[in-house]
Amino acid sequence: MAIPFYDENLYILNVKNDLEAKASEAMPSVEGLTAATKDPIPPSSVLKQLSIAVEAGTKAKSMKDFIASSGSSSPARERVGLSLSAVKALVLREKEDKLTSEFSSDEKVVHLVNSLFDPEGDFLRRKINSSSEENDITSLPRDIHGAPPETLVIKLAEVIGNYKTLRKMALFWFRVVAELRKFWSEEQYLPGVPQNEIPDLKTCLLYQQFQVINCCISRKRLRIIATESLESMMMQASSNIKESANDDDGAPAGPVLYARLNTGERVLRLGADCQSGDLTLLETGEPVYSPVTQEGPLLTEDLIRETEEFVLRTGSVGAGCSQLLSDMQAFKAANPGCILEDFVRWHSPPDWTDNEASIEDSDVFDSGESLSIRGQLSRRMQKEGNLWRELWLTSKPVPAVKQAPLFDEDLAVEGILNAFEDIHPLELFGQLFVSLLGLGFAIAEPMLSSSKDFSKLFSDCKEYIVATCQNNKWSEKVDDLVQVYDTLETMLLNPEEALKMMKQTEESNTVTDEPKSRFKRLSLIFSSKDKVSKKNPSKDQTNDEEKSTRQSFSSFFENKSSLFSKKPPRSGSPSPSENPPLETDWTIV
Repeated sequence: MAIPFYDENLYILNVKNDLEAKASEAMPSVEGLTAATKDPIPPSSVLKQLSIAVEAGTKAKSMKDFIASSGSSSPARERVGLSLSAVKALVLREKEDKLTSEFSSDEKVVHLVNSLFDPEGDFLRRKINSSSEENDITSLPRDIHGAPPETLVIKLAEVIGNYKTLRKMALFWFRVVAELRKFWSEEQYLPGVPQNEIPDLKTCLLYQQFQVINCCISRKRLRIIATESLESMMMQASSNIKESANDDDGAPAGPVLYARLNTGERVLRLGADCQSGDLTLLETGEPVYSPVTQEGPLLTEDLIRETEEFVLRTGSVGAGCSQLLSDMQAFKAANPGCILEDFVRWHSPPDWTDNEASIEDSDVFDSGESLSIRGQLSRRMQKEGNLWRELWLTSKPVPAVKQAPLFDEDLAVEGILNAFEDIHPLELFGQLFVSLLGLGFAIAEPMLSSSKDFSKLFSDCKEYIVATCQNNKWSEKVDDLVQVYDTLETMLLNPEEALKMMKQTEESNTVTDEPKSRFKRLSLIFSSKDKVSKKNPSKDQTNDEEKSTRQSFSSFFENKSSLFSKKPPRSGSPSPSENPPLETDWTIV
């Protein structure tokens, strides 16, 4: 006969697990996130959740693993059985589609996404008080390769970090990607991102890709305007020719520009932008006009790397030739009657020497054809088989808007959006983590850098995160970065407690005669941490392992970095700040 057995500890544990499960199911709301902006910096809990995603991302193959996995299973394990792999793949796909659909249609999720992409709203906007220049404010996020403050990446990081499970963090990301596709298809600018700036290579890749999307929208709009302007000018020129058929002077009215050839014939300038200083065409004496040229490709840091590797591997200069040929065609269209020497004087002035300046210059010589009354080409331009000469002979007068595009905006953005869907979790959450970390320090800097109590400690914290985040293996120290951020948060929100703990630390160091170590030495301190502590924390992990790991910290960091807890340290026992690793269910739910 079974006898009922009551275990109070087991009951409490079950209640705790139930409460945690319900908390994890809670959805962040616009109202809740807006209320959180009353604090000067994002809560450390948000950064901790992103750090969990960073560490979990090192073990996942894709974002879809987070969605498809449940309990102790994972898509990888489920696909082990070869005989049922196709069926299970279909089941997983249906499961993903159902979860994504239900999540995306949730009222709170829709409200969050709408607020996130609202260009007129003040959602998650925090005030940065600073008497310094704007460039100084944004220097710290750029130093750690994050995103600038108050940008879409920053807000996205804070929203995703407020979800309590990895599955929902991934689901929200896919909902954001769907919204990005909608904005692109409707040619709407992404909010919180410059509309027409080339990618800033000192920021994170995600922000660079957002810049590319907006820049592509601008280019498409500008191309439409330029095409309409050219067609309108040609119609006006045709009308002017009819009206001035009997006018010997033939001076056209309006913005239509002509160039007169040696034969006396007037030819319409196509795609001319503005007059290029005092330059005149060598053979006709007409003023030189700078053409509207095609803009080069928009390259993010990853594409620049790929391009450099391709050039080094193949020796190809195809992209440069295409740009040069395009410029030549645009120049010919804007300057009828021009010759190669005219283009060189405009495009590459060092390759042209005026006769008046140095007619006996040893680097140039009279080749008969290239010698001009006013000057001559450089030696490299006169060599047989010169690329510029060959391209000039093949180029035709075609304005930039009528040329085949050198950069396909649609293809580029589609590639970015597809990459977003296949992005590796570590890559995504790592960028969000660093960007939010940079925001907190950018906001805190004007408040703490001039404080007589915290200026030194803040400087040490800043030095540590910059040095750590500039290391390619910074993700191995993500827990340490969170602890430094905890210290920053305590200095801002509980300055009295921070001062009290700092004083206790100094007294302790004086009594024990231990050397004082600063955050500038934290890279050495943290490097001695047992790497096991970075791994998935198990519930049966022994306290001895935790203690041996913590003993590698120096006295200062034990007492100052993470000592900012509500209880004072007890003598003979580890500091209360040495909280055990964040108790997190690493199962992807």
